[in-house]
Amino acid sequence: MATPTVLQLQLGKELKRLREARGWTLAEAVEVLGNKATKLSRLENGQSSVRPLDIRVLCEALGATPGETEWAVETARFCNQRGRWSGYRSAYNKSYRMAVDLEQDAAFINHYQSEIVPGLLQTEDYMRVIFAADPLSCDKVDEGVKARLERQHVLTKANPPRVGFVLSESALVRMVGDEAVMRDQLRHIAELATLPNVCVQVLPFRAKTFPPASMCSFTIFGIPSPGKIESLSCVYIEDYDDGRYRDDLDSTETYSDMWKRFVGASVEPAESRKMVLRLASTY
Repeated sequence: MATPTVLQLQLGKELKRLREARGWTLAEAVEVLGNKATKLSRLENGQSSVRPLDIRVLCEALGATPGETEWAVETARFCNQRGRWSGYRSAYNKSYRMAVDLEQDAAFINHYQSEIVPGLLQTEDYMRVIFAADPLSCDKVDEGVKARLERQHVLTKANPPRVGFVLSESALVRMVGDEAVMRDQLRHIAELATLPNVCVQVLPFRAKTFPPASMCSFTIFGIPSPGKIESLSCVYIEDYDDGRYRDDLDSTETYSDMWKRFVGASVEPAESRKMVLRLASTY
């Protein structure tokens, strides 16, 4: 079973597909539930949940097959899980929790990082320096480290996603902690780069890039969906104290094109690994 976040997104897409196949507007469909159109719009966008009973009524009104209806009702039940972000997992910034769920269900993840090593590639010592230096997380260092180490299991779990990393050279030479921390961190990246599902490329300082785009770190998630439901594609753009998600076609195509340009401008994987090891030897 997928995470509640992904299930909610899948349910929203299926309800929108059924509504459009019926030829109904939001205003027409919302009369079935007796709610405001804005609520149904948020439901279709995966931004809110609704009672399984209401989902059954809506699906039947939209002409869904019995199989489609039962899938939607069962999905709605799992969307309402609570208490998933308690304990050490509460260290996740609220804006990042959706990204954590997307990681777990993704078939592929493409991540561009400009200034620091991405969380999925960080060593524990590197993490501790990052968390301790950040006013937003310095009081939850242990919780943050435990939560991030848990996230990293996605790289080695059964049927892991294909994960691509493009790292700006600045992320590899910017000093975090001391030389021992940096040396171990770069060696760790080189080791992870040998995993069959992980591809690491370095965007060197001398590469021909597009300066405005190169300053923006982002992650693209590709998530398969069951049956007739359209596969999910989502972009997460990270800010210092917040994050933005985009799943509209224009945004996903824009960032996918940006990703391809960065990959094309980067050193190829085998040479990137050698470059990382050379940099490690300088510490």
